[in-house]
Amino acid sequence: MLSKEYHNTAQTLRCIAQNAADQTIADRLEALAKDYQRRAEKIFRSDKAALARSAPRPEPNGYEGKSSAIYK
Repeated sequence: MLSKEYHNTAQTLRCIAQNAADQTIADRLEALAKDYQRRAEKIFRSDKAALARSAPRPEPNGYEGKSSAIYK
């Protein structure tokens, strides 16, 4: 999933930022890591919503799928 890749990148950037000798570079890396984390969360929510929309829903009469026509 793309969200996992963004999350992993954010973690890597944070690790590099913690070890950076130059504070300005560390701050920029941390800001970039936060951006990647926001992107990961946004994509994760989007993927989760898409999965919820594609999940089969039971029909109002309590029967699922095409076979419900038999019970009407």
